[in-house]
Amino acid sequence: MADFYETLGVKRDASEKELRAAYRRLARRYHPDVNPGDKAAEAKFKEINAAYEVLSDAEKRRKYDKYGDKWEYADQIEEAQRQRGARFASGNGGFQTFEINDLGDLGDLGSVFSQFFGRGGGGGAGTRTRARPFSRRGADVEQPVEVTLEEAYHGTTRTVEMLSHDACPTCGGSGEIAGATCHACGGDGVVARPRRLEVKIPPGVATGSRVRVAGEGQPGIGGGAKGDLILSIRVRPHPRFERRGDDLYEDIDVPLTVAVLGGEAEVPTVTAKVMLKIPPLTQNGRVFKLSGLGMPRLGREGKGDLHARVRVRLPERIDDRQRALFEQLRASGL
Repeated sequence: MADFYETLGVKRDASEKELRAAYRRLARRYHPDVNPGDKAAEAKFKEINAAYEVLSDAEKRRKYDKYGDKWEYADQIEEAQRQRGARFASGNGGFQTFEINDLGDLGDLGSVFSQFFGRGGGGGAGTRTRARPFSRRGADVEQPVEVTLEEAYHGTTRTVEMLSHDACPTCGGSGEIAGATCHACGGDGVVARPRRLEVKIPPGVATGSRVRVAGEGQPGIGGGAKGDLILSIRVRPHPRFERRGDDLYEDIDVPLTVAVLGGEAEVPTVTAKVMLKIPPLTQNGRVFKLSGLGMPRLGREGKGDLHARVRVRLPERIDDRQRALFEQLRASGL
């Protein structure tokens, strides 16, 4: 995978302004509209967009600077590192082993032990304590996913590449072998393996939508449930439609004669084209609402609306006869 900074031609300490300027310059150069049919330019344009999407986001950039092309696994890697202090020795019945930092203020030792150990016999001398199992749910794993407007309309699927954390087969998940740190997992008790998961993305998702897949996140501790996989959705901008909630907005070209005399105009929708009746003397900029032709409502019945804004198209050239007609119109006061 190419280095994102090299793709945009900037230094690693480039400011947001420098990143934005570099992206705009390259996007104009390699945009498919400027290079029709050029597959190399199209591929380059996709690389530029991917690089800018990461580097323009402060949190994604932090992960990329730290983990490089593994930045999408940053949350999983960091969670595995955080769990180093919560190891379970083989044969301890699933009880948590605390490190000194887990105990906090030594003056609170009583409350700490009372939280994790039951007390019997009134608490006097010789009181026996019985450990209670400790468990914790695994952390959620979040991954960004980008979809087109058409995919957001119909719903789609994505194959997500992620790291699966499973109990280490060498030490059985304890992190130790005969009192020594397990060489296979480095004492973590878990090993990470890459895997692919196909996830359904429902119709109607928008930028900021979160698709949750239960039980596909980090493993729990002490028998705790696994966390969830969360897909953070971003819908790419569309060249024709502007989306506002579940409604779509677009401009439609209407010839001057149709705007003045009335007629029909073709209106593209996400799935097809429909004909819109244009009444006589329709003004430039007038908006027509086409009910139910917008985006599906996520998790609900029905769709939003499509708003078509008239853009009166003037002729680019006229012949002598047409010019004479326009001169007559002007003389009549129109």
